[in-house]
Amino acid sequence: MFGKVLIANRGEIALRVIRACREMGIATVAVHSTADSQALHVRFADEAICIGPPAAKQSYLNIPAILSAAEVTGADAIHPGYGFLSENAEFAEVCRNCNIHFIGPSPEAIRLMGNKVRAREAMTKAGVPLLPGSDGVVADEDRLERIATEIGFPVILKAAAGGGGRGMKIVREAGALRQAFRTAQAEAAASFGSPDMFVERYVERPRHIEIQIAADQTGTVVHLGERECSVQRRHQKLIEESPSPALDAATRAKMGKVAVEALRGTGYATVGTLEFLLDERGDFYFMEMNTRIQVEHPVTEAVTGIDLVRLQIELAAGARMPMAQREVRLEGHAIECRINAEDPVTFAPSPGRITGYHVPGGFGVRVDSGVYEQYVVQPHYDSLLAKLIVHAETRELALARMRRALGEFVVEGIRTNVPFQRSVIGSEPFKQGRYDTRLVEQLLAGEIPPAV
Repeated sequence: MFGKVLIANRGEIALRVIRACREMGIATVAVHSTADSQALHVRFADEAICIGPPAAKQSYLNIPAILSAAEVTGADAIHPGYGFLSENAEFAEVCRNCNIHFIGPSPEAIRLMGNKVRAREAMTKAGVPLLPGSDGVVADEDRLERIATEIGFPVILKAAAGGGGRGMKIVREAGALRQAFRTAQAEAAASFGSPDMFVERYVERPRHIEIQIAADQTGTVVHLGERECSVQRRHQKLIEESPSPALDAATRAKMGKVAVEALRGTGYATVGTLEFLLDERGDFYFMEMNTRIQVEHPVTEAVTGIDLVRLQIELAAGARMPMAQREVRLEGHAIECRINAEDPVTFAPSPGRITGYHVPGGFGVRVDSGVYEQYVVQPHYDSLLAKLIVHAETRELALARMRRALGEFVVEGIRTNVPFQRSVIGSEPFKQGRYDTRLVEQLLAGEIPPAV
């Protein structure tokens, strides 16, 4: 097992990794920007090193500074968390070359799955169902037009190296295709350093379902059930739950089996997530893979009783898979709401000082957060303040518990999306489990009656 782990991240995920390491008897090193000198992950780690100014490019994305911090402190492993460098193949490769364990997959696996075109090719070879689309990168507008016509409109343009909704455009008619392609290419180049694009059929009313997997270095792969992630705004997830109210036992088993078979024999060894679109007919299609711990991993932890961060660290250290597939059980229902520092009406970021802070508690309630009263929310980073997770025997009870918990969540001095989360949780489509990725859009447009 590792002796000392450096966490190349900040906020709640850095604190989450520190907690797992402490329980495992592993020393921790926090890195931080000058803006984060008073952050909780800095306070609770065994050691802390400042690696640069507030801008992420000069601190949390500064590979030489992070590796220098690891060398100075004698860390033998680096946990990247999510975001920042977590899916950066170059970073993973440099860690390997410096004899520092990267707590994640190999650089080769990151390159394969991090590029959506190469991932689609790998999934095709594995027999995983895919939406009709281009075989690879589309650089020529004439070819794009031919493919889109064959697929049939609407289509969706996606950045091959992208994520988070950037470099993504939905096109409903041929006349808008070329301009949308140029705009998406420019966004992709600016956000990811690559203008490479591909195209696939657009599903009008999809549900976003992801399968959590874990694999060891001997080739054993298991899945830990699914998460429903359909509550999104501009492709950014807001609420996740497990199990999905859209899946029956047969579809769940089939989807899990497809995910496991897709990775078996690839050499992938760590935790990861395969994301799928579920269409109106109940058919599912591979969308992408995330080669890291997910923001929403706590809902899987709640229903399986498995500490995913601990498992991730153990697998990176070469441990064998501690359970067989038949031993994985989903118990009860879990829901997670992301609490963001943003205006609940306009969704504009709301940085500033938190003058009052009270988190909910009680049976079946968990809050993962890196903030506190008098903490200053920085404008330089993601707006996530906390993750509110509830677990209960049934979905109905989990919904009641989440409504109660959101009512207890107090953040003063800045604005948060708590009121909006309450409106989503209380909406009829969500309560009935009959929603898709359009739910937030419908709520904002007034197409769904407000919660009573």
